[in-house]
Amino acid sequence: MLELTTERLWCRQIQSTDWPFFLALYEDAQIMRFVSDPRPQEEIHAAFESRLPPWTPGSAHWLCLMVFERATGQPLGVTGYVHHEADCAEVGFLFVPQAQGKGFGGESLRAVCDYAFQQGGIRRLIATVTAGNTPSKGLLEKTGFILEGELREAFWLNGQWQNDWLFGLLRHEYR
Repeated sequence: MLELTTERLWCRQIQSTDWPFFLALYEDAQIMRFVSDPRPQEEIHAAFESRLPPWTPGSAHWLCLMVFERATGQPLGVTGYVHHEADCAEVGFLFVPQAQGKGFGGESLRAVCDYAFQQGGIRRLIATVTAGNTPSKGLLEKTGFILEGELREAFWLNGQWQNDWLFGLLRHEYR
């Protein structure tokens, strides 16, 4: 099982026992306001189940890592990536409100980038963020991602079309 550690965090692949936390993340309107409209529990469970099979670099499903604070053992969120091509993957992250703004997201994203570029065979990481999600934009930019463009009316959310910001980070650009 893949595990990543940082100064303050421990990240491990998601397990079936993580379902209650995953469900709480995906049902929290504040967390999901830039991600998804409310979804039925069955749909959230299907997304959860799709992340449970064993993962190795190149797998078609998300590498979904539970993020825990090392000092307390408290779950803080999820992070990971999914391959779009053999050497290109999309990163993602969701954190509980009480963990936001404390650097945990950036710390976990750097751990994912380190793994992806050093051991995962990744050349390029991308991220898609709903326009207006300035905390995620800032986190990505601090990590070295570059805003590469904006897709207009790319995503239906909150009863209207939303633009998506597209970010990219190349292995040779990563510090």
